[in-house]
Amino acid sequence: MGSQKRIAKELAELTESPPEGISVELANESDLYQWKVFMDGPEESPFYNGRFELKLSLPTEYPFKPPTVSFVTKIYHPNVTNDDKGSMCLGMLKADEWKPSSKLLAVLQFARSLLEEPMPDDAVEGRIAEQYREDRARYEEIAREWTRKYATAS
Repeated sequence: MGSQKRIAKELAELTESPPEGISVELANESDLYQWKVFMDGPEESPFYNGRFELKLSLPTEYPFKPPTVSFVTKIYHPNVTNDDKGSMCLGMLKADEWKPSSKLLAVLQFARSLLEEPMPDDAVEGRIAEQYREDRARYEEIAREWTRKYATAS
């Protein structure tokens, strides 16, 4: 039951004072372990004016095991898989790097900071990472295009 208490507390904190550009809600009122997250593209990024839906799934062993975060909204980004899973590669969410003291707030803020500052060296989409490094203008153009196409305007 400890994990449910902790999750409920973190959810309450995030709902009452949401971090900039992020809002959360339960995907289903009766399930504390599945969250819907809405993230606005940061101003200085090609994702600006986009609103992205993410799915946050908490394991029953939370906080001892990390949550998984994935993009429901398609996004052109080196750290997010380009398929219908939208899996996100976040160092802090790897089992060997996760710390039970980590808060979901930090996870979400880190995810949003990746929109501003992708990490091409930790990419799941090698081709996009390469483009990000070698042709930034083209990368940003495609990212903006995808944002207009898939990310509902906030």
